[in-house]
Amino acid sequence: MSDGAADEQVVMAVDDTRCIGGGQCELLAPDVFEVDDDTGIAAVTAPGLLDRVTALELLDRCPSGAISFAQPAP
Repeated sequence: MSDGAADEQVVMAVDDTRCIGGGQCELLAPDVFEVDDDTGIAAVTAPGLLDRVTALELLDRCPSGAISFAQPAP
């Protein structure tokens, strides 16, 4: 039996005005987040989908609170 929360996909977002470039997002989800080498600011790569469990862990790990859910995945 699968865990509904683990199966649910969410779209992630980064508030670039709050991001301090800690890189926790890129470490945990390198296919979804990339920290720009020049600006040190994280960005979401398309399509920005993560399973809800990993997304919640990222929300907790982001030192500046810049990561959020953009919306549930379609």
